[in-house]
Amino acid sequence: MTTTPTTASGRQLDQADFRHVMSHLPTGVVAVTGVEPASARPVGLIVSTFASLSLDPPLVAFSIARTSSSWPKIRGGGRFSASVLAEGQDAVCRSLSRKSGEKFADVPWHPSPDGAPRVNGAVAWIDCEPEQELDGGDHVIVVARVLRMSTGPGEPLVFHKGRLGSYRDTVAA
Repeated sequence: MTTTPTTASGRQLDQADFRHVMSHLPTGVVAVTGVEPASARPVGLIVSTFASLSLDPPLVAFSIARTSSSWPKIRGGGRFSASVLAEGQDAVCRSLSRKSGEKFADVPWHPSPDGAPRVNGAVAWIDCEPEQELDGGDHVIVVARVLRMSTGPGEPLVFHKGRLGSYRDTVAA
């Protein structure tokens, strides 16, 4: 038996309510990037749902809107890289969040061993290959196998209550 979600006042929950409540959970900001096979050009998008899923085997998971035009290009290239953005990389997040245009014009990057873009200055890089995709309503949940990973200095960029900031900003709020 399914129940209709409601707010504390008993009013039926809508998308704005759901988004508002979930915004109270700080999340990291991750650039998922690859190379489009047809053009050999870098392609990327931003996710805030990136998480470790399994230690053995090492797996990660994240969700992508079904309407994404970037994910099919990344998936088509096979292996991809996930760069955990650092505090202060707000401009990189905005560039890779664009729906169209040259997303990488202002994004400094270097290739992973598989050729996928790794964002310069990120606090971590995780190179992956997709394992499976699961139904997640209006999103696709991607499960990916970790191939290699490394870290850099700094603290992560955090998305909290609709704003980008640092971990310290989130704790202070």
